[in-house]
Amino acid sequence: MENEPKNLKKGWELIAEAFAQKGVEYLFTVPGESISPIQRAAEASGIPIVSARHEQAATFMAETYGRMTGKPGLVAVTFGPGFTNTLSAIQNANLSNSPLILMAGAHGAPSPDRLGLQDMKQEPIIESIVKKSLVCRQTERLPDYIDMAFRYAGTGRPGPVFLELPIDVLDGAVESENAVRLHTEVASRPIDPNDVVKMMTLIKESLKPVIMAGSGAYFSQAGPELAQFVEKAGIPVFTGKFGRGIVPDSHPLCFESSVGLRPGAAALATIDSDCIILLGNRLCLYNATGSLYRPDAKIIQVDIEPEEIGRNRSVDAAIFGDVKRLLEACTHWIDAKGAGESLRERFAPWIAQLQKEHDNNKELSKFHYTSDQVPIHPARLAKEIDRFMDRPDDIIVYDGGDMPTWMLSYRTCEAPWNEMASGLYGCLGCGLPYAAASKLIRPQSRVMLCTGDGSIGFSFMELETCVRKGLPIVVVIGNNNLWGMTANSMMLKFRHHIPNTVELDFVPYHKLMEAIGIQGFFVENPADIGPALKAAFDTGGPAIVNVMTDPSIMGPGSAGLAMIAGNEF
Repeated sequence: MENEPKNLKKGWELIAEAFAQKGVEYLFTVPGESISPIQRAAEASGIPIVSARHEQAATFMAETYGRMTGKPGLVAVTFGPGFTNTLSAIQNANLSNSPLILMAGAHGAPSPDRLGLQDMKQEPIIESIVKKSLVCRQTERLPDYIDMAFRYAGTGRPGPVFLELPIDVLDGAVESENAVRLHTEVASRPIDPNDVVKMMTLIKESLKPVIMAGSGAYFSQAGPELAQFVEKAGIPVFTGKFGRGIVPDSHPLCFESSVGLRPGAAALATIDSDCIILLGNRLCLYNATGSLYRPDAKIIQVDIEPEEIGRNRSVDAAIFGDVKRLLEACTHWIDAKGAGESLRERFAPWIAQLQKEHDNNKELSKFHYTSDQVPIHPARLAKEIDRFMDRPDDIIVYDGGDMPTWMLSYRTCEAPWNEMASGLYGCLGCGLPYAAASKLIRPQSRVMLCTGDGSIGFSFMELETCVRKGLPIVVVIGNNNLWGMTANSMMLKFRHHIPNTVELDFVPYHKLMEAIGIQGFFVENPADIGPALKAAFDTGGPAIVNVMTDPSIMGPGSAGLAMIAGNEF
């Protein structure tokens, strides 16, 4: 036939082209009829498909990819329940600024509002918790929308993007030359030279400056530049969130985590510094929204998102720009002015004061982490885990309420992703998906999940995903037969636990997965923790270490929330 189209492209073929152009490495998903064309595109492109047991877990896995690579992770789910199952994980990514793209199926144009299977309007539900919400309504624009989704998710301040793909669009076919194929990558990292002068002037006028480097410093890949800057200027640095490890904890000017609950000098730096330098670090729960800083302290805030600057507290130097480039320019300014030696001399007493506080608090914390008590003190468990996971590329994922805060108090970070936690949203159930995806992305690393006995129940079947995909992670469960953080909150409010709410029966977690080949180890004595961890990794497959901990000990997270916010956290 003379008028018959010569070069038809189906929707999945256009998606496959777009995936290849964007360098997609994994597609995280759960099977569903409405999204099979997306999975067909991955198959055609040779992209590994990682199918989880629940859409929330698949979304957490995509978030992990985004965090660890800086490139958007891709998750595809079916419409209706498959879509709504992702919402907690999407908000978790939204508050953590993790780049990911959620692709959801949808009914085609003839079907909405006719009471068909799993019919719902998805975009109004999700648009308030994503960086951008998109709906593609034409097959020829599939590559265009995928390009848009990548640009929104990965540039500027990263975040999750929703892309709805109706089934009639996915199943459609168009002439190849009519497809809209766009591809743009934004690599510009602007800074204003005037901001360099402004920042260095405030630093020169201070006596007790401190740097708090957060996730923005990590995404900017500013670790080496940050280390060079603090060495030139003699300024102490603390790291937080995704920024943990970008300057090693063992660096002489790094005083570990910026969270004041940790035994060290962060609390003193928070309340006594006269110049707080926030590098890609928001004023939020982790720094008590800035309320504990000295009223007269000068605040320098650097962020890639200008409207973020000034949240919760007025800022003296509001700097919109890239952390890495700014630090390079500041180091150049110090060299050009010959100011390094005088700055280091000026701040030396402050460094000595912080070091003394750091050493004193470390010594005091020994009382907890050297405890031989039975049931095991959670601090002892955290310290034993930190000692064992001592390789530079080891990854520990945290999940739960109090258990993560014990680990955050004792984990040593010498490189990025020595630790990973949910973040501000505090979403339980992230641990197993995070750990599985971490092992997928870094197969050479030892990966451990450290979780509470409450939180492990949220995604326990993802251990089957680990077995099926050959991901030998080790799961350590701090088992106190209690929803610990909520129990502590009840004790503070009512002096007792409300019956039938926070209690959990003893569960032999170490035996629950034997049927699918997962070995387990049970630990009741602190001296057995280290040998059990070694034995678990020596199995060469996923393994579980079930550790009985003392339910009467309040975690640092519970204590901290009560201290800084009373009942309003």
